[in-house]
Amino acid sequence: MPRYDYRCRTCGDTFEVSRPMAQSSDPASCPSGHEDTVKLLSTVAVGGTAAAPARAPQAGGGCCGGGCCS
Repeated sequence: MPRYDYRCRTCGDTFEVSRPMAQSSDPASCPSGHEDTVKLLSTVAVGGTAAAPARAPQAGGGCCGGGCCS
């Protein structure tokens, strides 16, 4: 189940709420009981083991139009 981060505007505490995605926009009360909260944007960490495909060198790039890199 997804976790959503919230910050209480009254006391400043940050807390998490686990809830279904269908309820992601529902209001949340802080653990101290305050109702004035705002949902925070969260970062997502993605990991994997697959390597990106190698790309062929392209002409015309580099530091000065490709002329100074060999």
